[in-house]
Amino acid sequence: MQNHLKKAFCFGEILWDNLPSGRLAGGAPMNVAYHLRKLGVDASLISRVGDDEAGRELINFIVSIKIPSENIQVDAEQSTSEVIGELKENNEMVYTITYPTAWDYIAWQSDFKAKIADADVFIFGSLSARNEVSRTTLLQLLEHARFKVFDVNLRAPYYNRDTIATFLSKADFVKLNENEIVILGNWFTEHRDEQNVVTALMEKFRLSAILITKGADGGTYYDADQRIDYHAEKVAVVDTVGSGDSFLAAFLSKKLAGEKIADCLNFAAKVAGFVTSQKGACPSYNAASLMF
Repeated sequence: MQNHLKKAFCFGEILWDNLPSGRLAGGAPMNVAYHLRKLGVDASLISRVGDDEAGRELINFIVSIKIPSENIQVDAEQSTSEVIGELKENNEMVYTITYPTAWDYIAWQSDFKAKIADADVFIFGSLSARNEVSRTTLLQLLEHARFKVFDVNLRAPYYNRDTIATFLSKADFVKLNENEIVILGNWFTEHRDEQNVVTALMEKFRLSAILITKGADGGTYYDADQRIDYHAEKVAVVDTVGSGDSFLAAFLSKKLAGEKIADCLNFAAKVAGFVTSQKGACPSYNAASLMF
């Protein structure tokens, strides 16, 4: 990689999604890393798989999509994660996630400190903190990260108020969906309208920005100086798996390049629209050919 490329690390779950349409490699951190790399960011992934056939297949897949595998640990005891996905109304996927699995046991490595300190952005979610081992590693990594992006990604029953509060207090930038902002508003503020909930959360946890995705209704970005609403692209939906991950990656790719926030949002909406029109979270594409 050339030295001038921005660097990112994504931390957390990698797994096999067993979906109605077939078996696909998945996990939000992997999806975000994939799209960041497609969009010109030197993104790496920290995770863990089992010493089994599913784990070897997952590492082979990660290598095939050009994500470095050097920070993917192999667990001799825990198996590789398998998830069952069911399609509900409004094209929403609902997941059954087994516990424990290999990515619940991501261990601290001495070389992580320098790698994370050197990265421009560190992206993490709440699901990877459901077990003490990975949670402890994540908290150590956050001590060394320069710019911390919390992709909230609540997955029942694997979250609680105290854990989310801890990670909000560590984060700089928070991305969440329209259901998650309601939950956080009920937990941490006295407000129920979005604007006041966001203001209260930003003050309480000293956040620089909050990005709320709202599916087909687009979404809203907030920071100390502005609120920007953006529209979702109108596309023929094939599936929505990973669309939020591609949105976050596309937004960050432009933000790291110093683009205006409105331009970052518009670009992210176009990338997410493209991904929604394709099968799976990581469709093959060339950024230059998207013609945005």
